Amino acid sequence: MKRLSRLPVRPAPLTLLLLALGASGMSGARVRLGEVLPPHPWQDSGRELVVLYSHDCGDIGPLWGVLEAAGLPIRAVNAEELAAPAPAGLTPWRGEAATAFSRALKVGEYPAVLLVQGGRVLNAWEGTFGQAEAAKLGE
Repeated sequence: MKRLSRLPVRPAPLTLLLLALGASGMSGARVRLGEVLPPHPWQDSGRELVVLYSHDCGDIGPLWGVLEAAGLPIRAVNAEELAAPAPAGLTPWRGEAATAFSRALKVGEYPAVLLVQGGRVLNAWEGTFGQAEAAKLGE
């Protein structure tokens, strides 16, 4: 009798993202769940991630990598006055309107990650996201 080897069960990238963000202490967001997004320049596309960040977030490279691995559209919102980079392929929304958008959502700390569906906030995380959390997702 031939023995079947078990394939390792790996959660979907979005599940990994949600687990990592939840475990990273970012769950203290002041953004209200169920809230409709304020006016923005993009067309809603079902489920998507909205990333609000500013120049003083430090290196959020690991966060970008994890978010991109989730496979959802990403809307980068570079709030406040100074421009900060986003990964290649993402064009951040910048300027006074981007800052007003972020403040209308009552974001308390950057970076903030919003899981949005149909223009409504399903979940939100604020705060820091370090190399350790990103490394766990890569395992």
